[in-house]
Amino acid sequence: MSIGQTIKHKTQAFKGRVTERIGRTTRNRRLQREGRTDQISGNLKQSGDKAKDAFRH
Repeated sequence: MSIGQTIKHKTQAFKGRVTERIGRTTRNRRLQREGRTDQISGNLKQSGDKAKDAFRH
């Protein structure tokens, strides 16, 4: 796993947290859903990369 991918996935998870917060603050359910989706997607990608690294070593 490259550093670029790691940063990309962490950024996606962070963006999801921010989007979800904005959605909660403005009571916009669509933004809340988008935020949760981005968060989960970023976290799953990070987990997948960690698993790949574990098998490589």
